[in-house]
Amino acid sequence: MSILSKNRFTITSALPYANGPLHIGHLAGAYIPGDIFARFLRLNKKDIVFVCGSDEHGAAITIKAKKEGVTPQQIIDKYNKQIKESFEEFGIHFDIYHRTSEKIHHELSQEFFLNLYEKGEFIEKFSEQYFDEDYQQFLADRYIVGTCPHCHNEGAYGDQCEKCGTSLNPTDLINPKSTLSGKTPILKETKHWYLPLDKYQPWLEEWLIEGKKGELKSNVFGQCQSWLKSGLQPRSMTRDLDWGVDVPLEEAAGKKLYVWLDAPIGYISATKQWAIDNNKNWEDYWKKHENEADDSTLIHFIGKDNIVFHCIIFPAILHAHGEYILPDNVPANEFLNLEGEKLSTSRNHAVWLHEYLEEFPGRQDELRYVLTSILPETSDSEFTWKDFQARVNNELVAILGNFVNRVMVLSQKYFDGDLLMGSALTTQDQSVLDELKSFPVEISNSIGQYRFREALGHFMNAARLGNKYLADEEPWKVFKEDPERVKTVLYVAGQIVANLAVLAQPFLPKSSDRLFAMLNLEKQEWENAGRPDIIPTGHTLGESALLFEKITDEQVDFQLQKLADAKAHNALSQSTAEPAKANISYDDFLKMDVRIGTIIEAEKVAKTKKLLKLKIDTGIDQRTVVSGIAEFFAPEDIVGKQVSILVNLEPREIKGITSQGMILMAEDADGRLDFVNPTSTIKPGSTVR
Repeated sequence: MSILSKNRFTITSALPYANGPLHIGHLAGAYIPGDIFARFLRLNKKDIVFVCGSDEHGAAITIKAKKEGVTPQQIIDKYNKQIKESFEEFGIHFDIYHRTSEKIHHELSQEFFLNLYEKGEFIEKFSEQYFDEDYQQFLADRYIVGTCPHCHNEGAYGDQCEKCGTSLNPTDLINPKSTLSGKTPILKETKHWYLPLDKYQPWLEEWLIEGKKGELKSNVFGQCQSWLKSGLQPRSMTRDLDWGVDVPLEEAAGKKLYVWLDAPIGYISATKQWAIDNNKNWEDYWKKHENEADDSTLIHFIGKDNIVFHCIIFPAILHAHGEYILPDNVPANEFLNLEGEKLSTSRNHAVWLHEYLEEFPGRQDELRYVLTSILPETSDSEFTWKDFQARVNNELVAILGNFVNRVMVLSQKYFDGDLLMGSALTTQDQSVLDELKSFPVEISNSIGQYRFREALGHFMNAARLGNKYLADEEPWKVFKEDPERVKTVLYVAGQIVANLAVLAQPFLPKSSDRLFAMLNLEKQEWENAGRPDIIPTGHTLGESALLFEKITDEQVDFQLQKLADAKAHNALSQSTAEPAKANISYDDFLKMDVRIGTIIEAEKVAKTKKLLKLKIDTGIDQRTVVSGIAEFFAPEDIVGKQVSILVNLEPREIKGITSQGMILMAEDADGRLDFVNPTSTIKPGSTVR
């Protein structure tokens, strides 16, 4: 069944944690696919709501707040603003971008909990959970790290291993440690309310495995099948936390709702707020109707690390409640890697969206294009800056932009921008116009199956068709002999450009707007795509401008250097200092005579790689020192440099040279040396104490 046979859609993209900025991995996982899908449905005049918002609860927020020495509220306010503005500038068009800290969300989350509580759906039980004795608090899942029992990743969290994607319980971890104190936590008894996922397993197998087979993407179906095969267990829906939605029970004072209970409910609370703001009925988009055909079609766009929550836990909650629709599909994407390594926020190995927008102003669609062309739809994919440059320059500029520019320039040159029918259409002209009809059909079919890379490929093939048509017809050669023929060629080429403007709207919205402006046309709905007469004969085109510009080597080199600098900084911050040597007496320390000296001569020691022969003014005398710093400093660069020198070191012969002292150097984790010297000029002979 075609996706366009349905009329109402509820589309969600994963709620980003408001504890840091967005990067390209987020875009490729949940936001570009969701935006393409929503734009496509709007163009087809479907009744849709596309919602998202900041996930402002959970341990990730409080961990960030502790690290920065601020309150959780300050963290969520800061990053909610940044994330929302980045989405808007980049061109991700949500109907509402909401916040889970809003009152409407807290109330709806509590209503869900009470609904299940009053139906007796929860299991109440005491259990032992990890407790940090130093901080005197129970540890939320993300406050515990250890070794994953499945893939042996040593940095797994208490709720999930981000390396293999397996969902965990804190007690599953091997060698657990508290992220607060760094110590091994103890187990302490506490009471919580559990959702009995094992109770819903038969229903989930029927609904998900039998009902969704062939509909879910292979990577999504495979992970769900694996989860169910291993057997579901009850999962706690409450936590001992001081940040989040209060559990609405008197006996649960001080406890909060589990973030994966309240976060997906954020989709519903966002829709409620949107409905209030736009005089809509939110229940049309979330509640079941008497006639099932009137139900909205719910689609979740997420990354693969959230599959279990959207395919098993949230559907179980909705099913237990009983009044809500269930997901029709969850087209989760795999992970996007960067320059041969996994994206990492902690290591700053990422391309941050807000930085891209600052460094490539007005070039949002270039990033949209490249990310769409490499979306990790069923397996991990990789972004590299060289590939980014190649795709922009060789595809957007050389194929799409070049074709549009030639049509615009030739039309202005020969006919003052008027598109006119001249001689009758040839068989070739008609063949090209007939082929145009196939592209919206192919794109629609691909988008309907969540194959966005494939859909983008069809779009670019339409641009290739235009380039080939111009190259075959060569209007610049024909004009002198047959201007009427050139009118027709440019009229046909203009229709291809107009079709590209329509077809580009889901993928390259800002470029599409510019195309319509250049064509001097109003925006067109999808139903007009494929038409051979979008532009009427006699229509005057607007001003021509380059649609895209090349990415330069300098821009790419700058981005690669940023990543290299981040890697070097991370290595430096991660390196551990050598342990302290054995204590010495104060009297031993006083025996050392360290002075400030100035290097007045420097030369390499013959037949050595590491040694320099230095002549140093110590203020006491001028003496020779042999130092192993030649790999890091050229002799001519250090003459005049001040150094700290141990002047009462017993002389030693090195390579036939008597060395009278030792200069003090700092050595980093990579073995690189640097001088320990004063920040201002000091008189030689001054004592270092």
